[in-house]
Amino acid sequence: MTASSLLAEIGDVGRDAKRGGYSRHAFDSPEQDLRVWFVERALGLGLDVDTDYNGNIWAWWGSPGPDAVVTGSHLDSVPGGGAFDGPLGVVSALAAVEALREKGFQPEKPFAVVVFAEEEGGRFGVPCLGARLLTGTIDAGKARGLRDADGVTFAEAAAKSGFDPERIGPDPGRLGLIGRFLELHVEQGRGLIDLGSPVAVGSTVIAHGRWRFSFTGQGNHAGATLIADRADPMLPAAATVTAVRRLARAVPDARATVGRLVPTPGGTNVIASTVDLWLDARVPGDATPSLVSDIARAAEEAAEEEGCRVEVTRESYSDDVVFDDRLRRDLGGWLGGAPELPTGAGHDAAILAGFVPAGMLYVRNPTGISHSPEEFAEAADVEAGAAALATVLERLAR
Repeated sequence: MTASSLLAEIGDVGRDAKRGGYSRHAFDSPEQDLRVWFVERALGLGLDVDTDYNGNIWAWWGSPGPDAVVTGSHLDSVPGGGAFDGPLGVVSALAAVEALREKGFQPEKPFAVVVFAEEEGGRFGVPCLGARLLTGTIDAGKARGLRDADGVTFAEAAAKSGFDPERIGPDPGRLGLIGRFLELHVEQGRGLIDLGSPVAVGSTVIAHGRWRFSFTGQGNHAGATLIADRADPMLPAAATVTAVRRLARAVPDARATVGRLVPTPGGTNVIASTVDLWLDARVPGDATPSLVSDIARAAEEAAEEEGCRVEVTRESYSDDVVFDDRLRRDLGGWLGGAPELPTGAGHDAAILAGFVPAGMLYVRNPTGISHSPEEFAEAADVEAGAAALATVLERLAR
């Protein structure tokens, strides 16, 4: 089986007829179907499968043990996401295992393929949730209390899927088994097309975080309330959206985005009582909190002008990540001098990099579009990525 054929097997799972692309979120029906598919495929390769109490699936080649070589990614998506973000790393790992088996390779170190839960944060709002829980970089109580758009908590969704919510949290025993972690991912940006290479080695991940801005005003009738009598939270929310672009433009290499805005109650003929918006901010170095502070001040000024209030809550934050230097050099050498690329996208590998030697491989995306149905990789590049992954895994597992 090839990585491309495995992608085709799951090509109809979680299609989003409304948005286009795919919507696959933690513990929902499409993501559960993908979990079943992965387990069946892993068992078919002779791997031993177990799921940890944070919802991450592990498929072991041989017995679990210390100094393990672990590779994998995630199967969930952003709302209306593309076909490659996450699944490419999973199918490439399975294809690499089969290729190594066919050539008679037997790992000398413990070896596992992992599927992390809720990497995108598309349902519960916190990215890399499975990896954060594994490493203890999110409070377990906070994680249990995270709610989706329907008010369902992470604990409730986990329990419905057969997990014990009280066991959710740090897993030092399992984390301690990982000797080196490697994640393959579709490129999120347009570097490799200009470099003329199908595969690159990850160098750094830009610091990034998510903040919720909650504006509170006075809900009222759209037709009966004079403009002068309004305290409409939609106005400071809108002003904040434009401030995000204006303020981020003044900071070198900053990326700041409002991709979600939710008015309550959300009626066409109703002045909203509250408006929540979510800010995604990413700036190299230590400048992200400073940019967010500037945006928060602009939001407070706009709210005061309209007679409203705003509360800003940080939901997640990660500093700059530099992947393991020795592993980066080894990967580049084993792949014939593959180029190195930084990224502004977050990954499970970046969470694990604070605890174990971790690295990444990127597969060329000719348009650079990601988190969108237009996300793409040529079949030849998909197979080149899987072959590169097999090559380095063979070296790592010796």
